Amino acid sequence: MNQHAKIAIGHTACPHDCPSTCALDVELLDSGRIGRVHGARDNTYTAGVICAKVARYAERVHHPDRLLKPLVRAGAKGEGAWKEASWEAALDLVAEKFLAAEARFGSETVWPYQYAGTMGLVQRDSIHRLRHAKKYSGFFESICTNLAWTGFVMGAGALCGADPREMAKSDCVVIWGTNAVATQVNVMTHAIRARKERGAKIVVIDVYDNATMKQADLGLVLRPGTDGALACAVMHVLFRDGLADRPYLEKYTDDPAGLEAHLASRTPQWAAAITGLTVDEIETFARLVGTTKRSFFRLGYGFARQRNGAVNMHAALSIAAVTGAWQYEGGGAFHSNSGIFRLDKTLLEGVKLADPRIRMLDQSQIGRILTGDAEALRHGPPVTAMLIQNTNPANVCPEQRLVKQGFLREDLFACVHEQFMTETAALADVVLPATMFLEHDDIYRGGGHQHIILGPKLIDPPAGPRPNLDVIEGLAERLGVADRPGFGISARAHIDVMLAKRGLGDFDALAGERWVDLQPDFDTAHFLTGFGHTDGKFRFRPDWTGTVAPAKPPKSLGAFGPHDRLPVFPDHVGVIEEADDTHPFRLATSPARSFLNSSFSETPSAKKREGRPEIMLHPDDAAEIGIKDGDRVEIGNPRGEIVLHARLFGGVKRGVAVAEGIWPNAAHERGEGINVLTGADAPAPYGGAAFHDNRVWIRPAG
Repeated sequence: MNQHAKIAIGHTACPHDCPSTCALDVELLDSGRIGRVHGARDNTYTAGVICAKVARYAERVHHPDRLLKPLVRAGAKGEGAWKEASWEAALDLVAEKFLAAEARFGSETVWPYQYAGTMGLVQRDSIHRLRHAKKYSGFFESICTNLAWTGFVMGAGALCGADPREMAKSDCVVIWGTNAVATQVNVMTHAIRARKERGAKIVVIDVYDNATMKQADLGLVLRPGTDGALACAVMHVLFRDGLADRPYLEKYTDDPAGLEAHLASRTPQWAAAITGLTVDEIETFARLVGTTKRSFFRLGYGFARQRNGAVNMHAALSIAAVTGAWQYEGGGAFHSNSGIFRLDKTLLEGVKLADPRIRMLDQSQIGRILTGDAEALRHGPPVTAMLIQNTNPANVCPEQRLVKQGFLREDLFACVHEQFMTETAALADVVLPATMFLEHDDIYRGGGHQHIILGPKLIDPPAGPRPNLDVIEGLAERLGVADRPGFGISARAHIDVMLAKRGLGDFDALAGERWVDLQPDFDTAHFLTGFGHTDGKFRFRPDWTGTVAPAKPPKSLGAFGPHDRLPVFPDHVGVIEEADDTHPFRLATSPARSFLNSSFSETPSAKKREGRPEIMLHPDDAAEIGIKDGDRVEIGNPRGEIVLHARLFGGVKRGVAVAEGIWPNAAHERGEGINVLTGADAPAPYGGAAFHDNRVWIRPAG
């Protein structure tokens, strides 16, 4: 610690599911309380800037509604009747129920379920060690990264890219498919610096005129799921007008001649009809990136959350290869650096205990799994027992009605380890209080940058909450696997093991440094020594089902979705939920600025800023269906229907509706949230969740 303005400062990292993973300086006050949270100025990516919701983290840590004691259900499921229990009694009950379920149906009937409520490796991933030791059902993580990571790796062959700090050295920053002002504020830090210092142009591509687009020199609002068409038309212009870097293409890419021939019919006129952009907008964008060698493509997750999302990502990524932008500092492309960190989690996750014969269940299809869908269950036993950490599936998962229906099953026992009484916790049989990131040790890696950051415990938790690791250890003892490798080890010891295997010292050494920068050298990061495929070439012709990718499902699951319809070259592929006469609108469920998935929806400042759940509609669409600004509207599809309030907004295309933020279900009029409307069918080729790909009808509420 050091002293700053006479206030003790603790150093850590933001734990939330965000690529920025900001390095934080936390004001430590008397009596174990914190004050403001600041971005670390000496971290070259965070650069002193963090989002407002994390700056006010004291609202979460010291929230009066935090869970403080273990609770056991005392009434009907979801009724809200609880009785307090000791930790020992609660863990005893969980273990008893798990053993009874296992005795009846076999070990696969138990399904530990987790995700990214914390991105700390120890507290997030230790649950897998218990899973493997007990041979519980496997967990195919599909809900977030699959579509985007798959599309990127299909082209580049590796999940890494140009140093994201190079945005500040660019002459054109293209922010594609991410509302960075709301979700990755540091992207804007470096892009704005490029504008101020170099006169760089900022291009923003998204499905509505959001806060990031208001910062753009060129903003392109297109229809959801049509990014591939835009990318193809841009590359058509590059070849047509002599702006393609042919020497680069010949040296570094697999089939430039085939790509050029394929793109001959993908004209701006063709793309305009698909995207809703004008021909002039497409031509202008193409000329800008074609004549600006230092163009940096910052590719987000949002535009990949379509059923054709992997194709969209691959197509957008391909532009930088056609222009040869990779050759220049401040040029190239970046999506995630998750491939550079290489921390060995073998011991942490109990990888050597894993049995490949155990079935894998798709995280995104939890609703189908809990309601007995044989295909989703991989024709195995029902799930009758669950341990849930770091996620709120009753609120954030697709096909919400099925999810809730499943949790209400009398034969399902669910234990939820949480910080607040979320909608998932409210449906549980046992609820255990969890610590927050300042109250335990952990280590973080930033997919949006290049740092591994230590997160040491800075304050004591209130009496009651325990870290995830403690719950895993307590259950391991009761379930008879505490003697297996990886158990009985503290969080610091696990961190020591991972750091030592990577040659990065230990916990104490990293505590002094606070973070370590693992950005590869320029030539490696820009793939000037070759792309990640075996031949070193960027692939315009991806092997959609054969390429190894971080999110590729195991052989037991195989490829997903209509993978036989995926294109040979970058293209627009019509596997999305197209609007039709019955469902004339395309719905995107975009993130809100003050929430992060379902987190922060409990804090007063976030709720005040966001107001209420709304649906953005173009004024002309609203007029046609008799809706005025602020009206209650019903929105639905075959999965269900919900009520929202209309916000008339000219910043969306006709036929497009946008709902920002995952509000608590209870914040909606009928107690059902936006994910009633989202589907859980697995997109090609490696699965995922197409949250922004929904067709709906909209009408005045009765």
